[in-house]
Amino acid sequence: MKRRRTWVWIIATAAVIAAGWGIGLMAQAAAQPGSTEDPLVTKSYVDALFASLGGELPAGGALPGSLAIETPVLKKGQKLIGVNGTEIIVRSGHAVAVGGKSNLGLPDVTAGVDIKPGNRVPANHHIILPRNDGRGVQAVSSQVIVMVRGTYWIE
Repeated sequence: MKRRRTWVWIIATAAVIAAGWGIGLMAQAAAQPGSTEDPLVTKSYVDALFASLGGELPAGGALPGSLAIETPVLKKGQKLIGVNGTEIIVRSGHAVAVGGKSNLGLPDVTAGVDIKPGNRVPANHHIILPRNDGRGVQAVSSQVIVMVRGTYWIE
């Protein structure tokens, strides 16, 4: 009985090895070098593609307004108001938070706090406006340089 069990085990092991070897051969034969299924790209393929583009890579162009970072300069008393998703960073000067219609604060994601309306917005802190309710920053000093990404206007 023990001898029979040993033979069954040997035959089963050989069958598993043979099946694995066969699957490996089929997978290797499926991806022909240079075909679209081949995961590697040859230099000749890249050269041919580059030549078909006329030797020039397509221009990327400018980023859309909502993705580009702009750096407006605010004069004393001017307000920069944004919509939901607008990101603001005060780079230099003294600016205070504007609460808008809701009179809520500005979320300072750098410090993890809410800046109440009328309080100073720290320089180099990342502010993200959560709603389109008139929130933003107001310049207190003669010149405030701000980095903005998103939709905004200056009042």
